[in-house]
Amino acid sequence: MAWETFKVEEQRLQVIEAYINGDASMTAICERYGISTKTAYKWYKRYLDLGYDGLSDLSRAPHESHCLFTDNQIQRAIDLKYKRLTWGPKKILAKLSEIYPNEKWPSPTRLYEIFKEFHLVTKRRIKRRVPATAPLGHVTKCNDTWAVDLKGWFLTGDGCKCEPLTITDCDSRFLIRCIHLSKHSVEYVWPVFDHVFREYGLPDRVRSDNGPPFGSVGTGRLTNLSVNLIKAGVIPEWINPGHPEENGRHERFHLTLQQEVATPPKETLALQIQALESFKDDYNFERPHEALNMRKPGGYYTVSNRTWNGVLKPPEYDRSVFDVRKVERGGQIKWRGKHIYISDVLREEYIGIRPSDNDCMDIFYGPVFLGKISERGLEKPKIKAKRQGRLRR
Repeated sequence: MAWETFKVEEQRLQVIEAYINGDASMTAICERYGISTKTAYKWYKRYLDLGYDGLSDLSRAPHESHCLFTDNQIQRAIDLKYKRLTWGPKKILAKLSEIYPNEKWPSPTRLYEIFKEFHLVTKRRIKRRVPATAPLGHVTKCNDTWAVDLKGWFLTGDGCKCEPLTITDCDSRFLIRCIHLSKHSVEYVWPVFDHVFREYGLPDRVRSDNGPPFGSVGTGRLTNLSVNLIKAGVIPEWINPGHPEENGRHERFHLTLQQEVATPPKETLALQIQALESFKDDYNFERPHEALNMRKPGGYYTVSNRTWNGVLKPPEYDRSVFDVRKVERGGQIKWRGKHIYISDVLREEYIGIRPSDNDCMDIFYGPVFLGKISERGLEKPKIKAKRQGRLRR
C-alpha cells in the first residue's frame, strides 16, 4: 500500500519501528507498505538524526526569493539580444555579468521567458543533435588535437561559391583559421597550415574526415597533405566514414558558423571574406562558450611550445626494430622477391617494416599504420563500418 496522505508521518514511523523491532527484513517491510528500500532507509536515517520531526517533508520553498529584473536590466538584456540574435539566454547572461559584474541577474529560464514575451525567440527546426566527440586521440590540453574541415559550400549574393576552410583547437575550441580558398588542393591548403604552424606552433595531431585533401581511400588514408603533416612532426588522424560524431565539436562549430555568417550569405564574396575574419575574432574573444564554463576560447587557449621552422623532414625509424625500405616510383616495394604495391602517394618515401604475427609484417609510414604484408600482398586495416540508415516501415 502507498503512503496515506493524511497520516504520512505515522506510517513512516510504523516502517521504522517494524525495522528496529526486527519484525521482518527491510525488504519484506517495504513490500508490505509498497515503498522502495531506498525511501525507507532515507526516512530511517532522518529519524536517527532528527527524531520524529525528521519524518515530516522538508519545505520546497527556495531559500532565497527569485531575483527579478529591473526595467533598466530588461532593456539592457533586450538591447544585447538584438545585437546577438543567435545567442541564447546563458550566453547573454554571461556577457551581461561581464559588463555589469556588480549586478545580480536572474536565471536563464526567466530571461528566456522575457525574450519570448518580446518575440525574440526564434523557433528552431528540429535537427539531429551531433553527439559528443568520440575519443580518437585523447584530448586533455591545448594543442593535443586540432580539427580541420571544409564547411559545406554556399553561394554569396553575387553568385560566387564560398567554402571556408576551418581549423579549431579541440580542447579550447579556439578558432585558429576560418578562411575562404578558391581551391582546396594541397597546393592551396598546405600554405594555410604552414602559416598557422608558424603563428601558433605545432599540435600533436590534426583530425579530419576522409575527404580530399585530408584523407583518401588509399593505403593508410594518406594524401600529399597528410604526408606533409607527418614530415612536419604532426600525426594525422581520420574519423571513420559516416561517423561525424567522432568530430562532433567541429561539426557543432560549423552550425554556429552557418548561423552567424551565412544565414543569409553576404551580398558579395569580398564582404563574405570580411565576415569570416570578423567572425573569427568575435568567436574567440567575445562569445562565451558553455563547454568552457562561459569562458571565451581566446582567454583559454595557449600556443604550442613546439615551434615550426618550416622544414619538412622524412620520418625516422628505430632500425633495431624496423627494416626501412624505399617505395619505388611506381608506388611499390620489393619484398621476398615480390613487388608489393603500397601507394602512389608514398613514391620515393621511406617506410618501416617490422615482424608481426603469423609470419606477417606490419608496415608504417612514420606513426601511421599502413597494414600487413603477407603472402597475399598488402592487407589494409579494417575501417569502422559506415552507419546504415533506418529502414522505412
